[in-house]
Amino acid sequence: MTRRPAPVVTGIGLVTPAGCDRDTTWSAVLAGRPTSAPDPALDGLPVSLSCRVPELDHPVLRHRGSGRLDRVDRFALAAVAQAIEQAGLDPARWDGSRVAVVTGGGLGGLLTQETALARLAERGPEFVSPYFLTGYLINMACANIALRFEVTGPTLSTSTACASGTTALGLARDLLSTDRCDIALVCGADAAVTRLVVAGFTQIGALSGTGSRPFDATRDGFVIAEGAGALVLERPEHAAARAARPLARLIGYAASTDAHHLVAPHPQGRGAEQAVRAALADAGVAPAEVGHVNAHGTSTRQNDDIEAGVLRRVFPHRPPVTSSKGALGHTLGAAGAIEAALTVLALTEGTVPPTAGLGEPDTGAGIDVVAGPAREHAFEIAVSNSFGFGGHNAVAVLARP
Repeated sequence: MTRRPAPVVTGIGLVTPAGCDRDTTWSAVLAGRPTSAPDPALDGLPVSLSCRVPELDHPVLRHRGSGRLDRVDRFALAAVAQAIEQAGLDPARWDGSRVAVVTGGGLGGLLTQETALARLAERGPEFVSPYFLTGYLINMACANIALRFEVTGPTLSTSTACASGTTALGLARDLLSTDRCDIALVCGADAAVTRLVVAGFTQIGALSGTGSRPFDATRDGFVIAEGAGALVLERPEHAAARAARPLARLIGYAASTDAHHLVAPHPQGRGAEQAVRAALADAGVAPAEVGHVNAHGTSTRQNDDIEAGVLRRVFPHRPPVTSSKGALGHTLGAAGAIEAALTVLALTEGTVPPTAGLGEPDTGAGIDVVAGPAREHAFEIAVSNSFGFGGHNAVAVLARP
C-alpha cells in the first residue's frame, strides 16, 4: 500500500483561559503564567479554583441564534473561525463537499444540561428549553461548525475523554488519506466547569485547591478548565495549489487502550508507551529524532509518574518536555487539540514553553521538564501526548514543513 504524503497544518485557533486568540494564549504560555483563580460559581465546594475563558467576542458569534449556543459550541466556533482565517480559506468559495469536520469533546453542553435539570426539578417540564437538546448533545459542536461554514462533507464527533482532541486529529488525518476530502477542520472543545463536574472530580481526588504544578514534587492534582483548540489540516497538494504556507506536518498518529481501569492509567504505562511507539513507527522516525514532547502532564501524582517513566524509556536522550496544563489548567476533551496547536507554535518558533507552576521539580521524574523561562530550542519533530479516562491513549507526531 502506497503511503500518502502527510497532511499539513495551515491554520490554528485557540480559545483558552489565557485569552480568546492564538497570540494572547501563546504569550501567556511562553511566560509561564498560571490562569487559575477562585471561581464564585464554585463557592461552597471543597475545591473552588478553575481556569475560565475570559469574555469571548468574535464576529462568528454575532450571527442569528448564536446567543442560544452552549459555551462549548461558542468556543469551538470561535477557534475554528480563527484557524480558517489563518489558513487563508474562504468558506464562501470552497467546495463544501470536499471539507470535513472532526471534533473531540468529553462532556458536551454540561451547563445547558444542568440548567435544564434545575428547571425541570424546580418548575416542571414546560420550563425546559426547546433548545436543551441542541445545546447539550456532544455532536453539536461539530454540527454548528458544519452549519456555519457550509460544510457538506464527512462530519464526525469523537469522545475519548481527555484524549478526544488528539483522537480527532487522527480521524481527520485518516479522512484526508482516503481522498474523501481536501480540507479537515479539527477542533477539540469542552466547557465543563460546572458544580456537578467539579464535585465529581473532587470525589476521586483529582483536583488541586492550590494550582496545577505538572511534574512538581508538591503536585496534588489539576485545576479544571475550559476552552477550545482548532487546526486546519489539508492534503499537501491542495495547500500547494492555492499557495498556502504550511505551519507543520502531521506525520504520525496512533491510539491504544490500557484495558486496565476506568480512571487509573496502567501502572507501568503499558498503553501509553504502546501509543507513543506506534505513533513514531507510523511517522517513520526513530525516538532519537524527536526534539520536544508536549506531555499530557495533568499534575496528578500518578499520571505524571507514569508518563515520566514512559518518556524515560522511549526517549533516553531526554528531549525538552513541557505541560501547558500548568498555565491553562486541564481543558479535558479540548486539551489534545489545544496542545497540538501549541506544539505547532513551538515548532515554528523554535521555542519550548516552560511548565507553569513548576517550582520544585520532581527529581525522580528523570526527564528534562522545562522550568523558568521559555527555552530557545530549534527542532524538527515533536510529540504531543494525550491520555484519558477509560484508558484511552492518543499520540500525534508533528514536524516542521
